[in-house]
Amino acid sequence: MTKKQKAEYTVAALERLYPSIGIPLDHKDPYTLLIAVLLSAQCTDARVNTVTPNLFKKADNPLKMSELPVDEIRAIIKPCGLSPRKSKAVSELSKRLLNEKDGKVPVDMEYLETLPGVGHKTASVVMSQAFGIPAFPVDTHIHRLMFRWGLSTGKNVEVTERDAKRLFPKELWNKLHLQIIYYGREYSPARGFDLRKDFITRNIGRKAVINKWMKKYPEIKLPSPLLD
Repeated sequence: MTKKQKAEYTVAALERLYPSIGIPLDHKDPYTLLIAVLLSAQCTDARVNTVTPNLFKKADNPLKMSELPVDEIRAIIKPCGLSPRKSKAVSELSKRLLNEKDGKVPVDMEYLETLPGVGHKTASVVMSQAFGIPAFPVDTHIHRLMFRWGLSTGKNVEVTERDAKRLFPKELWNKLHLQIIYYGREYSPARGFDLRKDFITRNIGRKAVINKWMKKYPEIKLPSPLLD
């Protein structure tokens, strides 16, 4: 099976599973999404969604956030982890948006990447989910599954993003990257994944990944994969 065939199978399978899909981080506008994505670094979306209501009750725009003491932001977001760095970034980027962009989050990938605490992935998420601009943000789930499925080398996230953009139609990127994330969480986690449930990996995954799992569980008989 070629990479193109694997990509086509993946798109069809994920569309059957997740014909409609929501953005996992709660937000009401580009600014609150930007803050939520920043807080999600090394933290689950579910945890972020328990923290942001308290934060946004205090400040849900750059002006109000810039007026909050950094220590107060830090105390609110502490459950998300890395609170010293994240609280400083939230405060500083809010001040920059206020001073440089009239308090608006611009539709500008390059500018977003210059903001404190905002890397390429965070900027890509905002461009994709807030503004509908085609992007393919690569998180740990996408990086892991692109490798398991033999669609990328797994060398680094930059290579994974490049391969994803090359293999999948641009008009699908914004929805597809979310579908892959949901699949990774539900069917193919980093640890303890089960090929009886993880049918995409079972059907199109790397032979080395499949063989390693089957060697670990020799008593389990799986249906034949779709691979040649």
